[in-house]
Amino acid sequence: MGARSSAGMASWILQAITGVLLIPLVGLHWVAQHFLAVGGLRDFAQVVDYLRTPPVFALETAFLVVVTTHALLGVRAVILDLGPSPRTLRLSDLALVLVGIGAVGYGLALTLALIR
Repeated sequence: MGARSSAGMASWILQAITGVLLIPLVGLHWVAQHFLAVGGLRDFAQVVDYLRTPPVFALETAFLVVVTTHALLGVRAVILDLGPSPRTLRLSDLALVLVGIGAVGYGLALTLALIR
């Protein structure tokens, strides 16, 4: 098995794992935001108070990381279907990693700015 197919298999397995993790994370997020909130939806101040709770912050951070990883691995799978050259694949992998780091970093920065 070559390096390219090993990386592809690892990406597929990671996407499957993140897909499975999304089920409980989306469920917990949905229940907490829509069923535990008075009136079915939290207002801005309630969301900020909710996010200040450390376990909730950890859960929402995990949700952000998992959904971003899952989505970008899906984009990578589409790119692989297009049959790129090894150089193009390396560049697209680098671009996707940078986009993922940027998206998670931006999401965390916004959340931390809200809860301080």
